[in-house]
Amino acid sequence: MSNKIKFELEYPIQASPQLLYQYISTPSGLSEWFADNVNSRGELFTFIWDDSEEEAKLLTKKNGERAKFKWLDGNEDQSYFEIRIQVDGITKDVSLMVTDFAEDDEVEETKMLWDNQISDLKQILGSS
Repeated sequence: MSNKIKFELEYPIQASPQLLYQYISTPSGLSEWFADNVNSRGELFTFIWDDSEEEAKLLTKKNGERAKFKWLDGNEDQSYFEIRIQVDGITKDVSLMVTDFAEDDEVEETKMLWDNQISDLKQILGSS
């Protein structure tokens, strides 16, 4: 099993951090753009796409700032995905920072997947 590669992506978004936080940390918010449907029982989230289903554990959640999940796919690796809201102290520009892991030969594909997902989120938010 090869080690996964960690990568970070930044997406400028024109939306308030409070609104954005609802979309990255709640089942209803995540089901608007990240998956077809999202259910949760406590810190266990179930993400549903077409005919596949993945479970993830909510590792940390900081109000108005970040949500960090770990896929429960049986792998004991240290990989997780985190969506963090970053606000520039001077310009007040808001960015969404995504940290994720992928196999060496899947990094570009995974980045493109995030690009598409964040593009969907921007459309919902009315952010260009």
